[in-house]
Amino acid sequence: MAFISTRGGGPVSAPEAIVRGIAPDGGLYIPVSLPGLARADFDALAAMAYPARAARVLGLMLDGFTEEELLPMARAAYSRFADPAVAPVKKLAGRRFVLELFHGPTMAFKDMALQFLPRLMTASARKQGETREIAILTATSGDTGKAALEGFRDVPGTSVNVFYPLGGVSAVQERQMVTSQGRNVHVTAVKGNFDDAQTGVKALFGDPDFIAEMNRMGKTLSSANSINLGRLAPQVAYYLSACADLLSRGEITWEEGVNVCVPTGNFGNILAAWYARRMGAPIRRLICASNQNDVLTDFIRTGVYDRRRPFHKTMSPSMDILISSNLERFLWELAQGDTAQVTAWMDSLKRDGRYEITDQQKAMLKDVFYGGCADDARTAVAIARLWREEGCLTDPHTAVAFSVAEDYRKETGDEAPMLVVSTASPYKFAADVAAAIQVPVTDDAFAAAEALEAVTRVPAPDQVAQLRSLPVLHTRICEKDRMGEAVLAGFTE
Repeated sequence: MAFISTRGGGPVSAPEAIVRGIAPDGGLYIPVSLPGLARADFDALAAMAYPARAARVLGLMLDGFTEEELLPMARAAYSRFADPAVAPVKKLAGRRFVLELFHGPTMAFKDMALQFLPRLMTASARKQGETREIAILTATSGDTGKAALEGFRDVPGTSVNVFYPLGGVSAVQERQMVTSQGRNVHVTAVKGNFDDAQTGVKALFGDPDFIAEMNRMGKTLSSANSINLGRLAPQVAYYLSACADLLSRGEITWEEGVNVCVPTGNFGNILAAWYARRMGAPIRRLICASNQNDVLTDFIRTGVYDRRRPFHKTMSPSMDILISSNLERFLWELAQGDTAQVTAWMDSLKRDGRYEITDQQKAMLKDVFYGGCADDARTAVAIARLWREEGCLTDPHTAVAFSVAEDYRKETGDEAPMLVVSTASPYKFAADVAAAIQVPVTDDAFAAAEALEAVTRVPAPDQVAQLRSLPVLHTRICEKDRMGEAVLAGFTE
C-alpha cells in the first residue's frame, strides 16, 4: 500500500514515510487505500493475544513489512505493560465500556504506539539503507514526551529531542520527562504553550539551514508525534482489537455496532478510530471530546476552524491544543483527495488563523462525527460521579470523554453501546482527581497520589512512587523561536 502527502507529494512506501515523519512539502502521509476487514477477520483477531493482533493489523496497513517480522516487534513493544490484555475493555452500566490504554510504562495511551515506533523506525531505516542517525524531534502537551523518551531511550542509531510547554503540563508529567535517563535523550521546556512548541518543531522540519546542519552532523530528522505514520498505525490496531473483544463477548452485535468517544486535542487518536471504521470496524458515530479549548467542537458543529481564541490551561493538559495537526489528514478525505484545497486551507490557517469547509463537506463531517466539550468544573463532576456510582477512578481526560458522551446521548437520544477511550492513569493527575472526589490534598503531586490510593484502595502504578526519588537530569529552557539552537546545543554538550 502506497502513501502520499496530504499536499500532493509521493507516493512513497511505508518505511520511507516512517523515517521521514513529515513529507518534504509539509504535508502528512496518508494511505492511498485501506484494507477491508470482514466479520470473520474480527473473530480471528479475538482469538489472538494483543501483540499478534497488532502485528496482523500493521501487516495489512504497512507495505514493506510482513506480519511475521512485525510479530516479534509487537511482543517486545508490549512486554512491559502491567495488564496482560494490554488494551483491556471494561464494562460499566448503561451499555457503556471503557477501553483502557494506560497500562504501559509511562501510564498513558501514547505507549501503545511509542513502544512500537522505535522498532518500526529502525527497521524502516535499514530497509531504506539509511546510515545516518535518526534525530527525533517531538513536541508534547504532556504524554507524548515521556512515551517518546522511554521508547527511544538508548535505541542504537537514534536520538530524541522533546519540547514541552513550560508550566503547561502536570507535575507528574514534567517530572517524568526531566528525570528521563538515556545517553540519547534531550528535554527542553519552551516558553509558550503546546501550539508554540508544535509549530516550532514543524518549522525545523522545513528549515533548510537547520536540516543542512543536522546532515553535516550525520543526522536525519524524523518525528515521534502523531503526524508520523508509524505512530498512527498502531493506534488503529487498538480500535480493531476493542471491537473484536466486544463482538466475541456478545456485548455488541455486528449490525448494531458501537459508538466511540475519544478525548482528543491533536485529532490523532480519533483519526485512528475513523481509519478503523473505514477498514470495516462496526463503529457507528465518533464522538470528539474536547476540554475548554474547544476548537474541534466548533469545527465539527460549524465547519469553521478558527484558532483565534483564548488558550486555556486546564486539568486535562494533553488536550490544551488549538492547532490540531492530524485534522489535516481528515481534511484530505473531506476534499476527496484535492491536495490543492488542503494546501489552501493550511495556508489560510497559518496566514489568517482560520479556514472554512463547504456545506457539502460540513454534512459529510457531521454524518460521522459529533463534537462536544467540557470545562474543568464539568470534568470534576464527571470524575466524582464515576467514582461514586461506578467505583471507576478516571483521569481528567477520560472524564471529559464521559461528560461529552453523556451530552451526546441526551442530545441525540442514541442509546447504542458506547465505548469511551481512557487515555491516562488517574495517578498522572492525582491532585485534580483527589480534589474532585473530595480527598484532602496538598500541592505535592506525590502526596496527593498517596492520599488518593489510601482512600480509594485503587493501587497506584509503581512508576509514581519511583518518580519521587529520581534525580532531575534536564533543566534546559528556551524561547519558542530558539528551539533549533536548543537541539544543536544538546548534541554538542
